[in-house]
Amino acid sequence: MAGRMVVGSTALAGLVAPASAPGPTGGHRMLPVAPELTGLLPHRGLRRGSTVAVATGHPRHSGGTSLLLALLAEASRTGSWCAVVGVPGLAAGAAAEAGVVLDRLALVPDPGPDWATVVAALIDGVDLVVTMAPETVAPSAAHRLAARARQRGSVLVPYGRWTGADVTLQVVRGVWEGLGAGRGRLRRREVTVSARGRGAAARPKEIRLWLPGAERTRIIPRSATARPPHPSTAPVAPATTSGPLVALV
Repeated sequence: MAGRMVVGSTALAGLVAPASAPGPTGGHRMLPVAPELTGLLPHRGLRRGSTVAVATGHPRHSGGTSLLLALLAEASRTGSWCAVVGVPGLAAGAAAEAGVVLDRLALVPDPGPDWATVVAALIDGVDLVVTMAPETVAPSAAHRLAARARQRGSVLVPYGRWTGADVTLQVVRGVWEGLGAGRGRLRRREVTVSARGRGAAARPKEIRLWLPGAERTRIIPRSATARPPHPSTAPVAPATTSGPLVALV
């Protein structure tokens, strides 16, 4: 299945059945993420049964989709099944460029009025479920889905507005690189990602990354990123952590 679009209950049942079969990560309580993202998460990975939200934030701090795909990439690469529900702007091509294994990705761009039912069914048989909640969804429905993820051992990743997540990740600052003297091509963006939550994630954290990314990651020494700021580019505020700057390239 290469980034299959899932339409209708029959297709959904056909996906959940094979996805429920034991896989390489079947008994593990943690789904891995790229090493550079581990510092954002209290258990250094995506703990099964948890809810890890990716907030969209202000439009000028966009980058949520790239961050979302970066979270999916390592889990799918190591054998986990992933599904994305209700995010019509997310394309299989972009997922592949971010390193997501399309053979283990299902896209449900328009779940229709049965959004909660579709998400619940996928939670029952898929390791990691990304979803954007409709504007009209009741908080009680969101709470039931989070409880279902805890019971089934799936990781629920809400994209956008969500309350009560164990961890919420958000791109809070960013500046593009590639334009100079009014010309050039945008190549990548240096972003600051914040993490806040409850319990083990109660202490806020921040790291700096290069986004968007591709299939691999590498550490970039801070000396390699030093450059005079362009007059038209707002500087990135210093991160609160002292670790290296990370590039998803």
